[in-house]
Amino acid sequence: MKCIRKRRGIGTGTDASSWKRDGDHMGQDHIRYDILAQDALRGVIRKVLAEVAATGHLPGDHHFFITFLTGAPGVRLSQHLKAKYPEQMTIVVQHQFWELKVSEAGFEIGLSFSDTPEKLVIPFNAIRGFYDPSVNFELEFDVAAGEEEEAESAEITAYPASEVDDSSSQPEAEKPGGEKGGGASVVSLDSFRKKN
Repeated sequence: MKCIRKRRGIGTGTDASSWKRDGDHMGQDHIRYDILAQDALRGVIRKVLAEVAATGHLPGDHHFFITFLTGAPGVRLSQHLKAKYPEQMTIVVQHQFWELKVSEAGFEIGLSFSDTPEKLVIPFNAIRGFYDPSVNFELEFDVAAGEEEEAESAEITAYPASEVDDSSSQPEAEKPGGEKGGGASVVSLDSFRKKN
């Protein structure tokens, strides 16, 4: 990226001749545009999930693959899921989910894993990827080294079984092609990305 800077001189003119491209010098980003941009994009996820929570269903064919760090601060999931996915996991929000609640900092959702109901709490800062294959829309996020170190030492909170709703009242998830599935599954986003 090239830096654009104003030529020397005092004035309020904004004509094109008063600006100069400088490819040799790049200033230090004290504003941290990268962090601001990622926060804004996480706001897109927040807004989309809030709309789904308000209506109780996904519009049209939209569905989401959300990849998050399981050890990130604020993530809550069962010890069973934490043991199975110690670093990160991808959840699918499509047919079978319940009690989706969205806050400024994150969201919580009920999902079924192999016919076992689970309640997950996921802060937006823990999200590494968001993908809606129905429209080929994808967001990827970086995690700073400090956040990764915190994630490794974060305590995982397991929910007691009494706090998790019975999934028997929930409809069985459908797989593409109309087949019935046995609940949520964890998949790799790479299998859904467009191949070049």
